Order: sequence, then C-alpha cells, then structure tokens
Amino acid sequence: MRMVTLGKTGIVTPQNGFGALPIQRCDDETAIKILRRAYEGGITFFDTARAYTDSEKKIGMALSDVRNRIFIATKTMADNTEDMKIQLETSLKNLKTDYVDLYQFHLAGRCIAPGDGSGMYELMEDFKRQGMIRNIGITCHKVGVAEECIKSGLYATMQFPFSYLSGEREKNLVGMCKDKEMGFIAMKALAGGLIDNYKAAYAFISQFDNVLPIWGVQREKEISEWLSCMEDTPVMNDEIISIIEADKKELDGDFCRGCGYCMPCPQGIIINQCARMSLMLRRAPSSAYLSETWKEEMKKIERCVECGQCMQKCPYELKVPDLLKRNYEDYKRILTGEIDVNS
Repeated sequence: MRMVTLGKTGIVTPQNGFGALPIQRCDDETAIKILRRAYEGGITFFDTARAYTDSEKKIGMALSDVRNRIFIATKTMADNTEDMKIQLETSLKNLKTDYVDLYQFHLAGRCIAPGDGSGMYELMEDFKRQGMIRNIGITCHKVGVAEECIKSGLYATMQFPFSYLSGEREKNLVGMCKDKEMGFIAMKALAGGLIDNYKAAYAFISQFDNVLPIWGVQREKEISEWLSCMEDTPVMNDEIISIIEADKKELDGDFCRGCGYCMPCPQGIIINQCARMSLMLRRAPSSAYLSETWKEEMKKIERCVECGQCMQKCPYELKVPDLLKRNYEDYKRILTGEIDVNS
C-alpha cells in the first residue's frame, strides 16, 4: 500500500485513514475493538472531532498506550477564542494526550485568517508554539471556501469531501494542494454511504498520491474490508471502471450525502435520511426503510413549509425541500409497487 506524506506536516501514513465519526454510535467495547483492529492492521492516522460526542474518549481509551506510534487529528467548531481553548483542553483530556498532530477548524464557512478580528487563527498559532498542536488544518464543504483557504497558504492540510462522484472543480483542489505542498484529506469518500463498493472507492482514491482518505467505520465488517486493502490494494481496472461509470450515471446531479448539518428541522423531519431515501432504497434495498416507523417519518415531509433553514445550513447548497418532495413521491411509488427497487 502507498504511503502518503501530508504536505509539510511531517505526517507519513498508509493511504488508509480511520474516520472516527461513526464510532460515536458504537458502545465502548465495540469501538475499542474496532480501533485496536485498525491499529494492529497497520492504520496509523485517526481523525475525530470535538463535535463527535464521545468519539475522542473512545480513541483515548483504545489507543493511548500506542500514542507515539499513531497520528491523531481532531477539530474545533468554536466560533470564538474562549470556546476554542475549552474545546482543545477537552479534546486533549479525552484523547489522553498532551498534543494532537493536526488541529482543524471544523466545517469552516470562510477562510479564517490572521487579522480577521476573530483572533482564532492567532490562537491556533499560540497552541502550536505551546506544543499542544503540531499542525493547523481546516475542513470545509464548499469548494469556493476550500479554494480560498488553499490559496491563502495558511494551512497545513485541507479536508474536503472527495470521491469518484466529485466534479472537476473538486478534483482540481487535489492538484492545488499538491502545488502548495498542502496535505489533502478526503472525507466522505463513500459519498455518505451511497457508494457501496469499497474496492471501487479505494481504487479511485489510489490514483492520487497526495490524498489521504479517512473511511468512516462503525462495524467490524467495515474495518475488515479496509484492512484487506493493506495487502491487496484495489487498482483501477475494467471492472472497477464499469462500476464507477454506472454509479456516476445513477447518482448524477444533486443528492444528499446524509451529513446532518441541516438538522434539526422545525417540522421534525429527519432530513438527512428522508432527503435520500429513494437512493438508499435503490442502492441497498431494506425492509427496515418500509416499516411503519419510516412511513410516518416520510409522511412528515408533508409538513414542510419551505422555511429555508435547511438550505442555509446545507454545506452542499442543495435545494433541500425539492429533494424531500422528490424522495417522498418516489417512496410512495415504491410502497405501492409502482417502482420495484429489487429489480
């Protein structure tokens, strides 16, 4: 497996990172077991965030005894310096460490820079001088913001959604980072679960020698799949190219990645599931989604008053009410048998 050097950070790691958002859904025992398997299988880069509830604590419990053999990245969503200090102190305590290798501004809506009046970038530099963090990074979902951050030269790494469903402008970010000697961390390389072939997902990423994917893992089966790539690394071939082309055709256009940043909905709609229900049923048919519970959840779409709150918060700038209505109409047709998702 290829080793990736994350820009000028000094981080050199297998091109197979661990995204720790999903382990917040696991009990402690399961999470620790998965994290240890990842480490023992050769994964050395673990990405988490203060916003991921108890994810940091689980990493601390599972990996504190091998801290000097791994790289830990975490994030802050604070919008002021006081909260930033509190969040970093909490993260270090949870992770059972006195430093993090990479500290990232989380879901940035702008390029946070020295002299912008917030004092947040200056505080990052202070954290670095104190040895509490080794590198300053940023994560965002909007390509324009990402481009501005890369051009600024202020950051050691950029974390951005990147998969074979990405457009040309998103793909260009990888080259921009390479030119700036800036690390590129690929989040959502499975497009929020809509890409269901891990070999195809990995083969695509492996074409870029400066990209580090962080795969979201919450099941033992998933970590087994990613660890299998350590020895038998998937590469682009005719079969995988065919899979990718079929997926790109089916998933062309706007679709919900399920990130949940649009939530909560004033009308109680579970937007990050309901706005992609039709795709989920087509790609991974499940009777669970046709239960009475989900019928009631989907029916809540009728309450949508198009207040626009979800669109303001959506990092992908999707027309969320339209997606909800389209998925609801498809869902009703699936229930009546007019659309057969098993065919």
